[in-house]
Amino acid sequence: MSQKSNYQSTNHSKHYLKCHLIFVCKYRKAMLVGQLNDDVKRIFLSIAENSDFEIEVMETDTDHVHFLIRYIPRLSIVQIVRRLKQESTRQLWLLHGKILRKQYWYQKLLWSDGYFVCSIGEASPETVRQYILSQG
Repeated sequence: MSQKSNYQSTNHSKHYLKCHLIFVCKYRKAMLVGQLNDDVKRIFLSIAENSDFEIEVMETDTDHVHFLIRYIPRLSIVQIVRRLKQESTRQLWLLHGKILRKQYWYQKLLWSDGYFVCSIGEASPETVRQYILSQG
């Protein structure tokens, strides 16, 4: 009796790559509340649907967002981060420009330049999942 594997296969590889990723709002401003918070989650999920990575779990606090992301070896973390930050910032400024302009009047910003990423390695994905869900 064979068990279903968690590994993904592509033409030339078999892999199981997951990371815990955190973005912080610029200047740690508490922007992720109300409709903006709902929209940022929807936008991130939409970006992932049209990409080669999957957001397995996502949760926000008022000034940062946690992800558990599954991705393929062809992608780098930098590519994932760039895509999520650039597209979400652009879309959120279109939807919530008036609110964002009050906080970030100088440039169209939302996210800080840096990010946190950690390969979950041998950590149980369920442990990481529960940690992310307990945020906020």
